[in-house]
Amino acid sequence: MYIVVVGGGRLGYYLAKALLNEGHEVVIVEKNATFCKIINDELGGVCIHGDGCEIATLAELGTSRADMLIAVTGDDEDNLVACQVAKHKFNVSRTIARIRNPQNEAIFKKLGIDVTVSSTNVILEHIQEEVPTHPLTHLLSIRDQGLEVVEIKIPPKSTAVGKRVKELSLPEGTRLALVIHLTQKPKVPTADTIIRAEDRIIAITSSESEEKLRAILRGT
Repeated sequence: MYIVVVGGGRLGYYLAKALLNEGHEVVIVEKNATFCKIINDELGGVCIHGDGCEIATLAELGTSRADMLIAVTGDDEDNLVACQVAKHKFNVSRTIARIRNPQNEAIFKKLGIDVTVSSTNVILEHIQEEVPTHPLTHLLSIRDQGLEVVEIKIPPKSTAVGKRVKELSLPEGTRLALVIHLTQKPKVPTADTIIRAEDRIIAITSSESEEKLRAILRGT
């Protein structure tokens, strides 16, 4: 995919590096010339000095052929504008925005941003994960599809322990995407994968099915 990343701070740098390693074509737009030089010294000529909120800058980058634009500056307003310009002026089909203030999430959704990522909410949910009444952690919302990416830790006394994935009565439309075990590398589960105590399960489900999924995987 051709991906435009707006914002060349730490997050933009590491995100672009990971995407490049996966074989994607990536360009970063960054206002700070010093940041651009540092990125280009490390990653090659992938960073353009400019304002990712400006139509002329995005046009110069060939944003009209981009599959995705990801805005990760430290300013929520800039991220919103960059995504809107990409979607409405260049017909970019997928936009992702970082938000620093969780209260802005509703307005981003109302204005058509496909995905928002709030580090504040992720941190809060990891704190809540330590509380027995909050055993399910939200990792990402895919709002236009009505889906949630969640993480659930399997307690030792769960009735799911020892069962194969095909033996679980998972909610309709739910998929287990990854199983993370303490002593092994993460793996994509198959129908015959056995659920073990202390496994961390990454799953894709609808918001309506979250509680049912939690009860099935953590049931005692």
